Amino acid sequence: MKRYGSVIGVRPEHIAEYKRIHAAVWPAVLKQIERSNIRNYSIYLKEPENLMFAYFEYHGTDYEADMAKMAADETTQEWWKVCSPMQAPFETRRKGEWWAQMEEVFHTE
Repeated sequence: MKRYGSVIGVRPEHIAEYKRIHAAVWPAVLKQIERSNIRNYSIYLKEPENLMFAYFEYHGTDYEADMAKMAADETTQEWWKVCSPMQAPFETRRKGEWWAQMEEVFHTE
């Protein structure tokens, strides 16, 4: 298992809607997340800075292939079309990223 953390901004005028739709994520999107070997997925919001932090655990053996399958899923693409305009990605993110990946600097269990 590998842990992932990422961050993105959320546009202030969309915070209430973002919370609303994530309180009832489409079942097909949740199923695709599971098929992509992602577990223990959480998104946190920090206001008033309007930053979202995502954490998940990847339990597969080919992360790139699993993420490609997720990106190819039609329902997930539709979900992203709903969510993406509400988000404000960092200009400093790496090429190909939407959510900026973060380095894990500490963990304990």
